[in-house]
Amino acid sequence: MDFLHGQLANVQKQLSFVQTDPIDWKLYVQVFSWSVTLFESYLLLRQYPLYSKTAPPPALEKDFEPGAFEKSQAYGKDKAKFALFSGLYKQAVDSSLLQVGFYSWSWQAAGSLIQKLGYGPQYQIVQSIAFVFILYFLSTIPTLPLSWYGTFVLEEKHGFNKTTPKLFVTDLIKSWGIAFVFGAPFLAIFLKIFQWAGDRFVPWLMAFMISFQLIMVILYPTVIQPLFNKLSPLADGDLRTRIEALASKLKFPLKHLYEIDGSKRSSHSNAYFFGLPWSKHIVIFDTLIQQSKPEEVEAVLAHELGHWYFMHPTKMLVISQLHIFTILALFPAFLHAPPVLASFDYPAHVAKNPPTIVAFLLFQMILTPVEAVVSIAMNAVSRKFEFEADRFAVELEDRVKATGGEKEAEGMGDMGERLGRALVSLHVKNLSTVWVDWLYSAYHHSHPTLTERLKGLEQFQAAKEKKRL
Repeated sequence: MDFLHGQLANVQKQLSFVQTDPIDWKLYVQVFSWSVTLFESYLLLRQYPLYSKTAPPPALEKDFEPGAFEKSQAYGKDKAKFALFSGLYKQAVDSSLLQVGFYSWSWQAAGSLIQKLGYGPQYQIVQSIAFVFILYFLSTIPTLPLSWYGTFVLEEKHGFNKTTPKLFVTDLIKSWGIAFVFGAPFLAIFLKIFQWAGDRFVPWLMAFMISFQLIMVILYPTVIQPLFNKLSPLADGDLRTRIEALASKLKFPLKHLYEIDGSKRSSHSNAYFFGLPWSKHIVIFDTLIQQSKPEEVEAVLAHELGHWYFMHPTKMLVISQLHIFTILALFPAFLHAPPVLASFDYPAHVAKNPPTIVAFLLFQMILTPVEAVVSIAMNAVSRKFEFEADRFAVELEDRVKATGGEKEAEGMGDMGERLGRALVSLHVKNLSTVWVDWLYSAYHHSHPTLTERLKGLEQFQAAKEKKRL
C-alpha cells in the first residue's frame, strides 16, 4: 500500500502546476467541449448521405420486403437530423450555463437551502448533496423538450412509441426519486471517504465503488426494474425448453428466466443477462419473442452466453475499474487547486478551500476530450468481444460435443446460421441502419455493423468446417 501511495504522490508532483498556475480552465473546457461536439456533428454529416442510398448492400437485398428499406432510411435520416440538433442544443445550453457561472451559483444556492433547514457551512457533505441535485434537476429542464420530441414525435412517426404522456411523466418522477434515494447515500459515503482517508483515498474509494456496483447488481432487478417494467417468468413452451437446455449444457448458473414488457414503451427489442457469478438471470423482451422464432431467440441467447463464457462482463468491469483508477489518481492535484475554482467564477472564500464535490465536477469537465478518446477505445474492445461471442455461437456444437457428447450437441450445427437470420430480422424490424460510415461507427457503436457481423459469421463457419477436415 505504501508503494501505491508513493507512486500516486509522484503523479501529484508532476501535476503540482495545477495548484499554482493561473490557467483559464473555463476557456479550456469551452474550447474542448465544443470541439468534441463539433466533431460528433461532423461524424453525423459523414453518415447522413448514406441515408439517401436507394438499395441495401447486395448481401441484404433478399432480406428486405418492398418498402422496408425505404422506411429504414427515412427513420435513420430523421434520427440523424434530431441527433445533430440535440447535440448542438445541449452543448449550447451547457456552454451558456458554464459561461454565466451557473455552477458557482448552484453551490451558493445549496448553501442557502441547507441554512434554511438548520445546517451551517460546516456541513459540507449535506451542502454537496444539495448542490448535486440542484444541478441535476435544473440542467434536466432544458432537455425535457428533446426527450418529449424524441418519444412522441420521432418514435411515434416511425411506429415504435408505445409510451403514453402519463407514463412519460411518471417515469420522469420515478427517475428523480431513484436518483435521490440511491444518489444521496452514495454521495455521502463517497465524500466521507475523502474526509476520512485524505489524499490516500484512491484504494478505499475504489473498494467502495466496486462494492456499490455489486450491490446495484442485486438491487436493480429486485427494486428498481419493477418500478418501470413487469418481469414475468417466461411461459412454458418451446422457447423456455430451448433456453433451459442451452444453459444446462453450458453449465450457465441460470436462476430465473424472465419476459419483460418492453412493448409497454417501445416496439424495439432486446435480450440480456445479469446477476452475480453464481446466480444469473436472463431477460427477454416480449417484442423479441413476438418478432423472432424460438430457434432464432435461442441463437441470440447463445451469443449472449458467449459473453458469459469468455467473461466479457468481468473483463469490461476490470477495464472500467482501471479507467476509474486512472481518473482518481489524477484527481488529488485538482482537489487542492484554488486557481481551478477561481477560473470557474467561484468566490475567493470557496476557492480557497475547494469543496470535494465541486473540484471533482470541474475535474470531470476538464477531462472531456480524454473521455472522448477513451470511449473510442472502449467501443473497439466491445466490438472485439461481440465478434468473439458470435464465434462462440458458431462453434457451440463443437464445444458441447467435446464436453457432453454427440447427443448433447444435437441440433446446434446451424446455430451460427440462425444467429445470422435473427440479426437480419431484428435489424429489419427495428429499422436499423445497414449503411454505416466507418468513422461514425468507430466513435458511436459498441457493436459491429450488421454486414460486418454477417461476414464474420461466414468466416467463423468456414473455419469451423475447415477444422473438421
